[in-house]
Amino acid sequence: MDEFDISILNLVQHNCRLTAEQLSKKVGLSPSACQRRLTKLRDIGVIEREISVIAPETVGRQLMMVVEVTLEREHPNIMSEFKNSMKATPEVMQCYYVTGEVDFILILTARDMQHYERFTQQFFFDNPNIRRFHTMVVMDRVKQGLSVPIEAGTE
Repeated sequence: MDEFDISILNLVQHNCRLTAEQLSKKVGLSPSACQRRLTKLRDIGVIEREISVIAPETVGRQLMMVVEVTLEREHPNIMSEFKNSMKATPEVMQCYYVTGEVDFILILTARDMQHYERFTQQFFFDNPNIRRFHTMVVMDRVKQGLSVPIEAGTE
């Protein structure tokens, strides 16, 4: 990646709706060169996907939680089953397998506490592979994003 790729990536990760013409004015390349570079960055997997970020409260998701989950044991089948269930669960916005005292960190959303209680019953209390979980309710989304800092010399 060169300085043009880095500039393009820094721009599109904050606004993926920028046109090739808009990018060209900001990075100093022709629109067709910007489009070719974007296509290449998508094809080689640097750009994984392009999404819209929805304000949860505008679609009835009033609560956001950070949940630490500890499994009963770290058996490959148990880990795989838990990962797959989290991938398939719409309330789970993000799921990270982590090191430390817990096995997973979840970021999830719920309509209200009753909805979250039903979620915990289904995925945690009724699951013999869950040793414990700890929930923290988000009071304010101070910063939210998936932007990755990209600097020159990054490869």
